[in-house]
Amino acid sequence: MTDLIFFWGIILFLFATLGIGIWTAKQIKGDSINFLVAGRRLILPLAAATLMAQSVDSNATLGNTDLAGEFGFWAGASLPLGLALCLLLSGLFFAKPMNSMGLITLPDFYRLKYGRLTEVVVSIIMVLSFGFLLAGNLVAGGYVFESFLGTSYTIGVIMIATIVFIYTASGGMFAIVYTDAIQVAIAFIGTMLLFGFMGVNFGFDIPDGMGPFALEQLANPAAGAAINWATLLALGLGDIVAIDFMARIFAADSPETAQRACLIASAGTVIIGVPFSIVALSTPQILAQAGITPEGPLLLALIKGVVPPVLGLLVIAAILAASLSTADGAILGTSSVIAHNVIGIRQGSRDRGSDRLLRLTRFMAFGITSLGVLFAVLVPQTGILLLLAFDLGFAGLLVPLAGGLYWPKAKKYGALACIISGTGTRLILFVLMPKMFGSDNSLLYIKNPIFTADFDGFPTLIAPLVGLVAFIAVSLVTNDRS
Repeated sequence: MTDLIFFWGIILFLFATLGIGIWTAKQIKGDSINFLVAGRRLILPLAAATLMAQSVDSNATLGNTDLAGEFGFWAGASLPLGLALCLLLSGLFFAKPMNSMGLITLPDFYRLKYGRLTEVVVSIIMVLSFGFLLAGNLVAGGYVFESFLGTSYTIGVIMIATIVFIYTASGGMFAIVYTDAIQVAIAFIGTMLLFGFMGVNFGFDIPDGMGPFALEQLANPAAGAAINWATLLALGLGDIVAIDFMARIFAADSPETAQRACLIASAGTVIIGVPFSIVALSTPQILAQAGITPEGPLLLALIKGVVPPVLGLLVIAAILAASLSTADGAILGTSSVIAHNVIGIRQGSRDRGSDRLLRLTRFMAFGITSLGVLFAVLVPQTGILLLLAFDLGFAGLLVPLAGGLYWPKAKKYGALACIISGTGTRLILFVLMPKMFGSDNSLLYIKNPIFTADFDGFPTLIAPLVGLVAFIAVSLVTNDRS
């Protein structure tokens, strides 16, 4: 009976999401602006809901609980807290000026400020990083399908990717916004009910040195401090240059709406994400007492073996909602960047009466989805893929964005120097590190005697500093010459 509840409940949720997404296709009306930024007319409730849904993804739920259960509160909570910090900083410093520029994609800013070459370089890096982000959310879907629908992990990844692709390619940003509003409501309700159930029935028995007041997790490298700070900074600063995140800011109906939506979403991200960290601290003991050995994500084992079926189904729906709400934005944002910024199809370009940008973006969405499936199968982990995605943005893209807005001496060659040196440093350190954010580097590791697991976390902190120095130095030199 329990298996049937999970099976049909998940199927119903997925088909309802798919139906809503396809229904919104009628609002596109053959216009790429409607498809990419919802006609720039999102009111505050919708803008806040879709920004919150973008930050509350499967990495902030499944990845959060896995890390908190194994390494302590700050290892897991750094994910939602970092994302909330990003929304707060964006609301304070970026949302209003970026919305007022009337952009379609984030790389448009780099073209207007630094030229076409910078636009292309930035776009390529964003496509690579968002392939990892998409994969991290498909991983969650793969595990859910494997655990509750009886498919293999790979088939689960393919199925969830297919559903997201269909409704995203159909309704674009409108499909994302309307499904996000429903998905974030489900995530909120599921989180609160799970937190209440665990507190009433089991309490929160937190092991010594694992809780939120065990501040050695933020002060002692041996307790994971470097990794935890790297997580906070990679998400808190790196997510500012997320293409799907900025697309939602561009879609708000005014700069003021964009700013307020960011601030509201920041608070909502904390409310939804942090309870998963608290629940995770006592989950290993609860599962041990129940004689359950987790196979896969910790949270799924808890739902399957301890939580009542109806509540478990709601939490599963919340996890799937979190996964879908970020995967759709990653597909749309990345495919639009390829079509608009790499290939160079501009707004209003028409061929035989149809919008070329709209048509090509939909075509590219298939390739991006396939790339995400490949990464998800090769690296079946959640939190690490999200962190790697935003690490690249933090390393080389944030400084030129902030400098372009607030530093009059920012120059094209300074931006390129920052992007190349910062991102290059991060990629080099990545392939030389046996560990990334506490887990084995199973994606690409070149064995060497210099960089050991003890250095984990520091590459995230070093690469942006290299880029910052290059940006300032080269901008000043080229500014003097001009």
